[in-house]
Amino acid sequence: MKTNAILFLALLSLVGNRTFSQNTRITDRNQIGWLGYFGTVKISDKYSIHSEYQWRRDNYIQDPLQGLLRVGLNYQANPKLQLRLGYAWIETQPYGDFPINGFGKDFTEHRIFQMATLTDKLSLVDISHRFMLEQRFVGRYTNAELEREDDYLLLHRLRYMLRVQVPLKGTSIADHTPYLAAYNEILIGFGKNVNENIFDQNRLGILLGYKLNNQLRLEAGYLNQTVQLGREIEQRNVFQNNNGFILNTIINIDATKK
Repeated sequence: MKTNAILFLALLSLVGNRTFSQNTRITDRNQIGWLGYFGTVKISDKYSIHSEYQWRRDNYIQDPLQGLLRVGLNYQANPKLQLRLGYAWIETQPYGDFPINGFGKDFTEHRIFQMATLTDKLSLVDISHRFMLEQRFVGRYTNAELEREDDYLLLHRLRYMLRVQVPLKGTSIADHTPYLAAYNEILIGFGKNVNENIFDQNRLGILLGYKLNNQLRLEAGYLNQTVQLGREIEQRNVFQNNNGFILNTIINIDATKK
């Protein structure tokens, strides 16, 4: 009986803490629009070059939010495993009620990243698991009077994305095939410089795609992004709840073919 009472009190305490923590959160809601280009150039049987640019906007399309350029070298270890080493440049603008930068300024970020993607097929469903490790050099200002960043903070982040896609006609995503795709990605910060945002982000997307041929695919759909800021406002955690649309253009070029 005594043990049951202790367990009940512990459970009540956990529920109470959960409720309290939720009530002390600040939620910043934004309407976003992400437009992305993704390109791959195959240069040999094993190697290819990746490039992408994502143009991210606030108030759907009206205001700047973020620009992201990413390049990398792919190695196809086997038909189901691809490895990538790359670099990314990101410029983030102040947006929302609580900008990511505490002074409300834009900032630059440089990243080095390592990535592994595992693919498989289960009946009609294509499945991919993407694991990414990032070393992030995030620009910051030591005082509000500065016009440019004067320091870069090293942050580490681990990302995992599960994506599934299924053809809407036929048994595979062949030429001239529409398809439905869904993905979820979680981003976790770690290391000595991580602040409030050990849980950094979660991204959920639902897309309608069309494969024209092996060189071109188009995707459009809905994106939900949850972001936890690395700082508190009045001793309260700040979470962005960003919802909007996403448009992707995917181009693949085989430079080994004459």
